[in-house]
Formats: sequence, structure tokens, C-alpha cells
Amino acid sequence: MKTMHRFACIALVAALAAAVLGACSPAPAPTQAAPTAAAVTATPAPAAFPVTLTDDDKQQVTVKAEPQRIVSLVPSMTEILFALGLGDRVVGNTTFCDYPEAAKAVEKVGEFANIDLEKVVGLSPDLVLATSLHYQTVAPALRERGIVVAVYEASDVEGTLAQILTIGRLTGRSAEAEALVQELRGRLDAVAAKVAKMAQGAKPRVFWELDAMLYSAGKDSIIDDMITRAGGDNIGSHLAGEWPQFNMESLIAADPEVIFLADHDFGETADKVKARAGWSGITAVKQGRIIEVEDVNLISRPGPRVAEAVEYIAQQLHP
Repeated sequence: MKTMHRFACIALVAALAAAVLGACSPAPAPTQAAPTAAAVTATPAPAAFPVTLTDDDKQQVTVKAEPQRIVSLVPSMTEILFALGLGDRVVGNTTFCDYPEAAKAVEKVGEFANIDLEKVVGLSPDLVLATSLHYQTVAPALRERGIVVAVYEASDVEGTLAQILTIGRLTGRSAEAEALVQELRGRLDAVAAKVAKMAQGAKPRVFWELDAMLYSAGKDSIIDDMITRAGGDNIGSHLAGEWPQFNMESLIAADPEVIFLADHDFGETADKVKARAGWSGITAVKQGRIIEVEDVNLISRPGPRVAEAVEYIAQQLHP
């Protein structure tokens, strides 16, 4: 099975997810009870339990004691848990949870969207981490069975850092989470410092291809945030929606200078793009700046590799 998966509907048909899955509506904004990255960094929360937070499903989540058995229904949250040194407490995750390597050996409870509820219950978790994909059915069903479920969705880089801090609070690893966020901020700031020195004209126009139907990353997506931070001008941000679709005329008019093939794992290649009818006049094609993204999970998962993702995009844009 291909390892590539777009977190929270950033899959091959991310832009179509609302229609195809019917359960991937954008996450509501966190309530005031959900910590922001800046707030938690400035005022570290005590590690004592119980911990009570309001999640993105507007549910009050109370973790009575430091979790010993955690189930993650989200690949990015699995990565966060391992990054916080909690890998030995992850007793269940999904078939798409493939990073780090140790995550592959964890008991599988489903395929991200399709979760085996009874299997989750059978693992006796004291905390389940979920996302917007699980709002409508999975999270309510588990709560009805007495399971503590926390639902969070990060839609940009800052939200990712805040989510790391939140998971740190819920698991008793606030100090580790704050240290990780500080490290990530340092790396992001280093990229930002270099980008700040560039003239506006040095920021290439970028087309991020999710699939050959010309779906792309829009202005409300984490991909757009990463491209901007990396010193690029995301042409998808000029269309409406989080995952907009270009038509051929609008794409030619936007004339991207760099094309990222996030669908490379599904068979799209630079050579195929060059051979597409009508594409020969696009600057990126003429200059051969077509990037085959080998590990789209690095880019699409809002987790502890977010700084590495921005660095990767920046390196491709400004080699």
C-alpha cells in the first residue's frame, strides 16, 4: 500500500473530500479554553492532573490521570506522541500511521476514516486523539462507550505548534512539548530571516498539484502557509476555498514558475507534465522546475516535522 496520505483530507482527493467522505468539513476555530502556542509558551501549564480542556469539537475533555494507554486516530498526532517520548504508551493507531518506524508495529484500529470502534474500546485507552474526520460518528460513539476523546485540527503552522503544546498538556509532557516547539520555532525563524531578505520578485509563483484534475492548495490550507513561509507565492491562494480546482485557462494565466507534484506517489512525473497538452508555455515547464515530491507525508502532516517541511519547500524554491 502506498504510504502517502493527506492528513485531514489532504489526500489525493483532498479537495473533493467533503463530497466524497461527507465528514471532512473544516474544523471549527478552537474555543477560548484551547491554548495557543504563544500563551502556553509564555505561561507553562502545571503538569498536575486532572487536566480539563475544550477541544475543537467544543467538547470539554477531562483527563483524570496521566495517560498510560493512548490510541491515535491521526498520523500527525501519532508523530507528535512519539516525538514527546510517548511511543511506548501508544497502544493503537491507524494503518496510515507509518512514521516513525516504530509506529508501524502498533496495533491498527482502522484506516483513518474507517475506525473499528470495538477494537479501540478493547484496547482500554485512557485517551483517544482524533480529528475533524471523526466529528460526526467516531468521536461521539466512543464517548458513548465511556472513552475520553480529544478532537483537534491544525490548519496552519501556528495551529500545529499549538496542537503539540495541547497534546503535551493532555499527556503530562508539557515540558517536552515546549522544548520541541521552541526548537521548531528556531528553525522556522531561520527560514523566515532568509525569506525576509528577498525582494518580492524573488518569490516564485508556485502551483501545488494535488492531482491531475488540477486541484491545489488554497489560501486556508497548511500547504499555503508553508509555501508562503518558504518564500513562495502560492497561486492557489488567489482562488476561493481551501482546496480549489484550476481550469487550464486560469492555470496558464497564473503561469507558475515552480510546480510541486504532490501526486507523484500516484504516478505523476515531471515527464508526464511536460507532455501534457497546452503546458509547454508555462514557465515552470519551460525552465524544468517541476518538483516530484517523494514524501508528501512530510508536507501534509501538521506535526513535529513541520519545520522540516518548510525547509524542504524553501530549498526547492531557492536552491
